[in-house]
Amino acid sequence: MLEIGKTAPDFTLPDDRGGTFKLSAHRGKPVVVEFYCEDGTEGCEVENREFSALASEFGKLGVELVAISPQSVESHRKFSEKNGFVQPLLSDADLKANRAYDVWQQKKLWGREYMGTIRVTYLVDAKGKIAGVFHARRIKGHAQTVLDATRALVEGQR
Repeated sequence: MLEIGKTAPDFTLPDDRGGTFKLSAHRGKPVVVEFYCEDGTEGCEVENREFSALASEFGKLGVELVAISPQSVESHRKFSEKNGFVQPLLSDADLKANRAYDVWQQKKLWGREYMGTIRVTYLVDAKGKIAGVFHARRIKGHAQTVLDATRALVEGQR
């Protein structure tokens, strides 16, 4: 995992709305970068629904919210439309952002080992530094945990 205080790796990724998101273009405001495993899975739907439900709270704090997984832009578009997500879903099909943020790792499920994205959310501060690292060990409530920490960071800087 990336360490708190280190510069967040920059990335430019296509989103589900036909645009692109470049992290460094958002300097001056905090950005929550949520890495999730796969479109269409129950856990990822729950996680992204919770972030979407709290998107206005992040917005009130002046915080950008994005979600990243390896699936295609088209897959993200369908996933977002089906669930009504507010936050943009960024496609990291070449895994550059996954690797830069150290979330592409060996996983094990039902005795089978494979490579995949682990659920981690990074809080990048207005200066482009890692200000928080949140492992989604429990999916439910993860978004609220990230919001609470983000609120503390933002209010502490006022």
